[in-house]
Amino acid sequence: MAIHFNKRTHRNDELRAQHAGQSAILVGWVNSYRDHGGMVFIDLRDRGGITQVKFNPETDPKAHALARSLRNEDCVAVEGRVGLRGENVNPKLPTGEIEVEARALDVLSKSDATPFEIDDFTKANEDLRLQYRFLDLRRPSMQRVLRLRHDISKAVRDYFDQEGFLEIETPFLTKSTPEGARDYLVPSRLQPGHFYALPQSPQLFKQLFMVAGCDRYAQIVRCFRDEDLRADRQPEFTQIDLEMSFVDMDDVMTAVEGCVAAMFRAGRNIEVERPFPRVRFAEAVDRFGIDRPDTRFGLELTDVTEIVRGTEFKVFSGAIEAGGVAKCLCVKAAEGADKLTRKITDGLSEELKGIGAGGLPVTKVVEGQDGTELATGVAKFVQPVRDALCERVGAEPGDVMFFAAGPYNDVCKFLHHARTRLIEILQLKPSKPWELLWVVDFPMFEWDEQEQRYYSTHHPFTSPRDEDVALLDTDPAKVRAKAYDLVLNGTEMAGGSIRIHRRDIQQKVFKLLGISDEEAKEKFEFLMEALRFGPPPHGGIAFGLDRWVMLLADKESLRDVIAYPKTQRAVCPLTGAPGPVATGQLEELGIDLRPEVWAKLEQRPSGPDQHVHRKHDE
Repeated sequence: MAIHFNKRTHRNDELRAQHAGQSAILVGWVNSYRDHGGMVFIDLRDRGGITQVKFNPETDPKAHALARSLRNEDCVAVEGRVGLRGENVNPKLPTGEIEVEARALDVLSKSDATPFEIDDFTKANEDLRLQYRFLDLRRPSMQRVLRLRHDISKAVRDYFDQEGFLEIETPFLTKSTPEGARDYLVPSRLQPGHFYALPQSPQLFKQLFMVAGCDRYAQIVRCFRDEDLRADRQPEFTQIDLEMSFVDMDDVMTAVEGCVAAMFRAGRNIEVERPFPRVRFAEAVDRFGIDRPDTRFGLELTDVTEIVRGTEFKVFSGAIEAGGVAKCLCVKAAEGADKLTRKITDGLSEELKGIGAGGLPVTKVVEGQDGTELATGVAKFVQPVRDALCERVGAEPGDVMFFAAGPYNDVCKFLHHARTRLIEILQLKPSKPWELLWVVDFPMFEWDEQEQRYYSTHHPFTSPRDEDVALLDTDPAKVRAKAYDLVLNGTEMAGGSIRIHRRDIQQKVFKLLGISDEEAKEKFEFLMEALRFGPPPHGGIAFGLDRWVMLLADKESLRDVIAYPKTQRAVCPLTGAPGPVATGQLEELGIDLRPEVWAKLEQRPSGPDQHVHRKHDE
């Protein structure tokens, strides 16, 4: 009989023992099929979960006969009575106490053999799963991720609505700006030779909202960057974006903490402790070697410059004489220092050479006949300063000390890498599952020795601290920004700042960054014009929704939490994008391709509607 499938009574995760005796209409896909000769059983799956359905030839011979033709991924509707499974309870399923005894079955559509198993243990490679993403998304784990993403997005919108923020859309077709990653360009048919850019973020538009008096803006928005990809990057991504007027740093950070708390509540049912700790940029780099530290582990960096300055070890003394520093990272015996064999330390040293270090000097602290001694590695060079060194870093017998010497930034970079690898090698356990913190007091500018110019640490619209404004004229390197980054377990999750709202200061910052008045007018004219008309003090932040979902879902790649992602080559295996277009479309846009590009296109097979060929000039 035909079942009115749009009249389903329950999803496949809803029926329980208390529903026994009731009638039910269920729909979904055959997750598994078992024919026991007399009885036929299927596990029926929808986005909610699974319900076992039993077909008894004595209850409905017609439905039973039809059930014997079912195969995995057939789409069906079932009508039946809810019964208890008695001793055959399946404790692994929320619906494991019951089964539906079918009285009618309607096969809505049949399925061909799928290219891979539709389950969470499929061994199919990622390219194949992305090619058949509509099947991959049927898997229960992917359905859970989509649900989690929905729950988190809803929590974000609800939170900002309660806090008085307006969600306002910003344009996707905009103007290319110079800072940041490479833009995706869109040619204009109506303005030949001109291009739109897809926005890397709504930064300038949200500042204009503040000039417009919108006061509080928040948006979940798509952004685009044409950059090389890796596990935590996608060419198109989703950003949680907000801006507030008449605020200081504390106001923005407090608002963000409330949003993050709402996401943790929706995504993991966890209440995070607020306010989040704050760490100054200089302290973060000094202690952990990086401005996004994972503070849940020990292995902090200690400056030993003055202690080893006079040693005969030229790696130390030479670097210090050249104006550099020496730092030490001490692995305690309780952290597994005894596992650090010569093979491991030598291997780690080679790794460091691969990122530009000269190596990784090491020595061990041991118990000698006359007290604490140093052994192996650079022991003989630092033995004269043994006591001062051990006291400075808190080293005791059984500990291992690693060193780096050279320019400050290099030393921090190398020891951060060593720290990260040692945490992995020793399989150290974090002190807590989640650690949220703010990094503040960033330098406003970074100096590029090769290009002999300043770059913005964040972006060119970041405001300097009030007490540092005068330094813009005298010592820009010492200017601190009103900027703040949110870090979760050593991953930067959000970055924001109070913006420059005074035109004269914005012009001064542009000049320091090497942006001429003409270039500023060409690329930022609408912002500079807006700053003439009473802009309010304002600030905001942006954080990637995809990355938050990835971490809260315990996934390792953004591709696992985006419905239709691109590969690392920025290709969509499902649709084949990007692809060639008809020659006529290129002609309408006034675009011709270089000969070598045409040659590559002509080597590819094309569909009948592509017409990928080059017209030869007369």
